[in-house]
Amino acid sequence: MGARGAVLLAGTMLAGMAQAQVAQQPGLPDVAPTPTVQAAPARTIKSLRVVGNQRIEPDTVLSYTKLRVGEPYTNETVDLAIKDLLASDLLADVQIEGVEAGDLIVRVRENPIINRIVLEGNRRLKNDKILPEIKLKPRQIFTRTAVRADVARIVELYRRQGRFAAVVEPKQVNLEQNRVDVVFEITEGPKSKVRQINIIGNEQFDDDDLRKQMATKQSRFFRFFSSNTSYDQDRLAYDQQKLRQFYLTEGYADFRVISAVAELTPDKEDFIITYVVEEGPRYKFGEVAVDSGIRDFDNTKLAAGLPIKQGDWFNAKLVEDSVTSLTETAGLFGYAFADVRPEYQRDTENLTMGLTFNIAEAARTYVDRIEITGNTQTQDEVIRREMRLAEGDAYNSFLRKRSQDRVNSLGFFQDKFEIEEKEGSSPDRVMLNANVEERSTGELTLSAGFSSLERFILQGSIRQRNFRGKGQDLRLQANYSSYSKSVELGFTEPYLFDKNIALGGTIFRRDFNAFNFIGNDRNTTFSQTSTGFQIVAGIPMTEYWSLSARYQLSQDDVSLDEETYFTAGSCDPLRAGRYLCEQIGNRMTSLVGLSLVYDSLNSRLRPTRGSRLVAGVDFAGLGGDVRYVRGRGEYSKFWGLGGGFIFSVNAQGGYIHSLEESRGVGIDAVRIVDRFYLGEPQFRGFDIRGVGPRVLRTPFTTDADGNTVLVTDRQQIVDDPLGGRAYYLGRAELEIPLGSGAQELGLRPSVYVQAGSLFNIKRPLPTATFTQATDASGNPVFNVDGSPRLLELVRPITTDAGQQLYINSFTDSNGFASTRLTTCSVGYAETYGGSCAGNDPNAAASQTISPFLEQFVGDTPKPRITVGVGVNWNSPFGPLRIDLAKDIVSVDGDDPKLLTFNVGAAF
Repeated sequence: MGARGAVLLAGTMLAGMAQAQVAQQPGLPDVAPTPTVQAAPARTIKSLRVVGNQRIEPDTVLSYTKLRVGEPYTNETVDLAIKDLLASDLLADVQIEGVEAGDLIVRVRENPIINRIVLEGNRRLKNDKILPEIKLKPRQIFTRTAVRADVARIVELYRRQGRFAAVVEPKQVNLEQNRVDVVFEITEGPKSKVRQINIIGNEQFDDDDLRKQMATKQSRFFRFFSSNTSYDQDRLAYDQQKLRQFYLTEGYADFRVISAVAELTPDKEDFIITYVVEEGPRYKFGEVAVDSGIRDFDNTKLAAGLPIKQGDWFNAKLVEDSVTSLTETAGLFGYAFADVRPEYQRDTENLTMGLTFNIAEAARTYVDRIEITGNTQTQDEVIRREMRLAEGDAYNSFLRKRSQDRVNSLGFFQDKFEIEEKEGSSPDRVMLNANVEERSTGELTLSAGFSSLERFILQGSIRQRNFRGKGQDLRLQANYSSYSKSVELGFTEPYLFDKNIALGGTIFRRDFNAFNFIGNDRNTTFSQTSTGFQIVAGIPMTEYWSLSARYQLSQDDVSLDEETYFTAGSCDPLRAGRYLCEQIGNRMTSLVGLSLVYDSLNSRLRPTRGSRLVAGVDFAGLGGDVRYVRGRGEYSKFWGLGGGFIFSVNAQGGYIHSLEESRGVGIDAVRIVDRFYLGEPQFRGFDIRGVGPRVLRTPFTTDADGNTVLVTDRQQIVDDPLGGRAYYLGRAELEIPLGSGAQELGLRPSVYVQAGSLFNIKRPLPTATFTQATDASGNPVFNVDGSPRLLELVRPITTDAGQQLYINSFTDSNGFASTRLTTCSVGYAETYGGSCAGNDPNAAASQTISPFLEQFVGDTPKPRITVGVGVNWNSPFGPLRIDLAKDIVSVDGDDPKLLTFNVGAAF
């Protein structure tokens, strides 16, 4: 045994003796010998390489691990490095080779790069709604974790739209250079509707009453326009609040919703919602008092002015209104930050609810400064001049609200603009912040359309309502249709020389064609061409009252189509009507007018509250050829009823009185172009100029039995509206809100009733007098339909001077026999009234007129009444207005029209 063996043996013996000694010590427990554990030997990394990487640098790969050359490593270290690399989302696969030898090779396969994101099957939610919500983007690294997260996001988007059956299937399309297209195949499925709403625990109100309070509605066929029939989790919480509000307004102060459960039907298409409620007892108001810490207020008078009375049923809405009323009252006295808090005294035995409105002590406030932000185009001055409060003024909540309405009425900014109140530099100072959002005020319109009124329409206009950001209005407009043609250039300066004086002017040319229908043919009766200009100036008198003055000079030319209505070079009353022949000619009108205006509308574009009154008078006769006085008035009022309902009334009327001498028997002193007219579009339910005095010329025809009878088809009757000197028109209308989907389309339906009349002109002389046939006894003869049997009228043909015309026969240059008119009874003259040459006698020229029945009808102040429904739609083709109106009261001669529509014209 060598030295090494002796040492080992000695060590073994000593160890054994030591163990024996320990075991022999008294009082110590027996302890088993501890085995020796051999740890895995630590190895050193000799070399470290990364292979398989294409875009990622090796150092970048290794930076995610703790592996370094020269450092020791174990199997656990290698396993941890693989986990860290996979967690980086850069790599799809990782392997580490050469672990035993210490020459480590990190073999990687990189995640591909996303080439593009493709959405398929999404019709209800377009790409611009989905792509911003998902995290995957082109040129990013593709990971399955991110794909799963985006699938969940897309499904959630569809759930928000009420499509709980939506399925999203992701697919990966591999491309060259380790790129992929990520395709989301979407099956949208039907929109999940609310099939049924059940309510349990309600005893005082039935289910239908409570369902009416909810925003969510049960899916029914008549609600196809509503978006509230789809299930929405957020709306479910809102409906619980609406139920509570309803019960609180009915006196049930202890009402609560115990549970609200929405269950998906087995087919996953609809939801059934069940509410469990507890109504509790009904309370009445107890004693109502006001405790004000502001010394200027009388508590007793404040309490007496509240809408709450002791003994009435408790109503939380009245409490809220009382808080608002007290806050506004404090604001009127300059206390901008008055704190009003109701304190309730509940008496569960007597079921009363006492109230004390505590108004905390506050200091009178003043306007510290007014900040205007967001106006990128409009100058500050344009906004500040609409403010009814200035920096340093005592604060007044009414003037703040009025300023807000005036800025809204400019139409330069987005709707729902509000002036916010913020604390100023000290407790008694308030800062007003007017944060506006500019809207487009420039309008360029090139449109074509079709309307039941004007047939084909071409319209082009350019307008800037906020020219140079100064609130100036510059406009150029041209219209063309078979009914009218016009071109107009105008400019308005709302603040002349920085004074509250508006000045505007317009230059115009307007061509108007009056018409009637015979059968399906549209016939122009007379044409009116007006050329001129108008100047308008306006000044405010008070906050709501203003006065405007105008001057207009125009040249009017009234003409008839000579081929249709002229005979022998002059207007033929039997063709045109005596009343139209009397209107032909050129006239100049020089007119000056005044208008008094009251305007408290909260918006001039789409008002929801307030009123507007316009009373004006015009005097024509300051030079020119026409003299008359014309008065007009119009009043409108709007009420916001809540829930989006808007109720409005409108009343208007006018009268015109001629200052000229009588123009003859049967000729009204007011010319036809200066009279009022009533019908479409202002009086819905009637055709254009379909109401008021008119002349109907009804021809005779032969029925199936050969009898002579009057034509009954309105389209075969010549209908000439004559207008009137007086009119009135009233309308009551309720605008009905629709769901958010319909509102996004710009749909605004309404129901209305209208009443009005046009009347008061001189009865025109008959165009022709036909002799009634008589029998052998001299008694008048009537047709089988009761109409008089009239004889044909033979009328001589004359010149304008009344000379009889004759028919002269001659042979033209081509050798054909022909005829011509002359004033010579014998021979022929080249001109009317000239010397006659020749000896051949001529036959007198005459015209045989078939009989017709002429009636003057419609001249009565009796009201015509219509009821109807209409829809405004901001369609892709321009504004569209459709009306379905029925006349329920009319008089003989009126021309009703059930359906009207207009596209391409403003309404």
